Amino acid sequence: MAETPNIVAYLKPVCGWSNSVRETFSKYDLQYEDKDIINNPEIYAEMVQKSGQPLSPCVEINGQMLADVDGNEVETWLVENGVVEAATA
Repeated sequence: MAETPNIVAYLKPVCGWSNSVRETFSKYDLQYEDKDIINNPEIYAEMVQKSGQPLSPCVEINGQMLADVDGNEVETWLVENGVVEAATA
């Protein structure tokens, strides 16, 4: 596995897609910063500025923005980019 990735996740507190992203990080025991885009308008504005669009979840991994993704898409990106090895769970 590669070095520990720097992960910032722009998520809603209660959302199926956001929860699927959290579950993916938990599955691989990855540390990440969980930024609440619902209760903090500045964080939502930061997500829109960085991702170029208003939909969530958005996840930034080592400076690479994945916009409007779910947990499966994040997991695929992590595996394809060598951040984690594919796991079965």
